[in-house]
Amino acid sequence: MSQQRVLIIDDEENMRHMLKVMLGKAGYIVEGAADGAEALQQMEASNFDFILCDIKMPHMDGMTFLKKAKERYPEKTFIMMSAYGTMETALKAMKEGAYDYISKPFKTDEVLLTLKKAEERERLKEENLRLKSRISEIEQKYSFGNIIARSEAMAHVFDLVSKVADHKTTVLITGESGTGKELIARAIHSNGVRVTGPLVTINCGGIPENLLESELFGYKKGAFTDAVKDKPGRFEAADGGTFFLDEIGELPLPLQVKILRVLQEEEITPLGDVGSKKIDVRVIAATSKELIKEVEEGRFRKDLFYRINVMTIHLPPLRERRGDIPLLVGYFIDLFNKKLHKSIEGLSSEAMPILMEYSWPGNVRELENAIERAVLLAKGRWITPSELAQEPLTYQGPIESLSIKKASKRMERDLIEKALKITDGNRTRAAKILEISRPILLSKIKQYKLEL
Repeated sequence: MSQQRVLIIDDEENMRHMLKVMLGKAGYIVEGAADGAEALQQMEASNFDFILCDIKMPHMDGMTFLKKAKERYPEKTFIMMSAYGTMETALKAMKEGAYDYISKPFKTDEVLLTLKKAEERERLKEENLRLKSRISEIEQKYSFGNIIARSEAMAHVFDLVSKVADHKTTVLITGESGTGKELIARAIHSNGVRVTGPLVTINCGGIPENLLESELFGYKKGAFTDAVKDKPGRFEAADGGTFFLDEIGELPLPLQVKILRVLQEEEITPLGDVGSKKIDVRVIAATSKELIKEVEEGRFRKDLFYRINVMTIHLPPLRERRGDIPLLVGYFIDLFNKKLHKSIEGLSSEAMPILMEYSWPGNVRELENAIERAVLLAKGRWITPSELAQEPLTYQGPIESLSIKKASKRMERDLIEKALKITDGNRTRAAKILEISRPILLSKIKQYKLEL
C-alpha cells in the first residue's frame, strides 16, 4: 500500500514543523501551507489524501478554505483544528463538509487516531463501492441494496423496506444474530429521502453502561472528571439522518427512559447541560431478543417497546429460507475470490448438499465465514466436502451451546484473562494488547469478576 499524503495548513511555522515531524515518523508524507490560499495552490499541484487545517489564519481562514476546497475537491477528507474551538464551531465545520475536528492543544495520539479513523473510513468507502459494483451485476429481483436473496420471505422484507424508507416512522428489526439486521437498516436509510444525511450506528450491548449515556447524548466540558471539552453525542451526530440502535434489548433500564424521551420529544440533553437541544433523527432499532418476553420479565419498558414497535420487520433465519443458500454461496465465492486472489468456480456436486442440510445457527454470517475459509483452503477450481468438513459444519454438540452470544462472551473473558496474566495484572498494558480502552477493560473485569 502506498504512503498516505497529508497537507498541514497552519499559520504557525512551529505547529507545521511539529506535525510534519510527528506524522513523518508515523509513515505519512507531509507538506505544509501557511494559509488557505497557499493550500489551494498546493492541492492543484499535488494529490493529498488528508488535509489538516487550522481555523484561525490570516489571508484566508480555515472555514473559507474548507468551503472553497470542498467545492473543488468534494471527495477529500478534511480535519479541522483550532485553539478557539467550541462545540458550535465543530458542528459548523462538519456541516461544511469536514470529516472531524481536533481542539488545540492536542495529544500526539489524538491526531494519529483521527487520521487512522479517516483511513478506515476511506477503506470502507472503497469496499462499499466494490460491493455495489458486484451487486449491480446480479438480477434486480435477487437483491436489495447489499442484501442478496430470492426467497419469498425475503421478498416480503424487501417490500416492507421500500414502503418505510421515505418515512420517518420508527422501525424495529427483529431476528437471530447473523441474519443481517444492520444491512436492512442501511437499506432503509440508503433508499429513503434521508440518504444525504448521516447514518450513525451504536451497539447498545457493546459499550459499558457507565459510558453509554455519554456516547448517546454527548457531554459538556466539566460534566465529569475526564470531560475536558464539549463532545457531541451519537444522536446529535445523526441529526438530519438516521440513528440505528442495534441490540436495543441490551439497553439498561435507566437509559430506556431517556431514549423514550428522545423519541417522544425529539430533543436531547447532553450530560452536564441545563438545556435541551432539538434534533431531527429517524430511529431504527434492532434486537435478537424477544422483547415481549423482556417486557413481561421487567427488563424492558412497555412504553418504550410500543414506541419503537411502530413498524416491525422480521428477518427469518437462514434455515427457514434455504433456497437463498446457493445464491449467497455464489455471491460469497465471487467476493472472496477477489479478496484472496483465488479463482474458485463454485461448489462440487457433493459439497452443496452439505450446506443445504446444515442448520446454520449463525445464519448468513456463519455461511459467509464458512465460504471464506473454504475458498482459502481450496486447492483446485472447486470447493469439495473436505474444505467444508470443519467445525461448525460437523458440529454435533448440544443445541444450548450453539449460542454465538454466549460463545463470544466466553472468548472475551478468556482473552482478557490471558492479557492480564501476560502483563502481571497491568491494566494499561493489557488494554493495549486487547486494543480496547482502559475504562472498558475495567468494566469488563468487573463484569466477569476476574481475579487479578
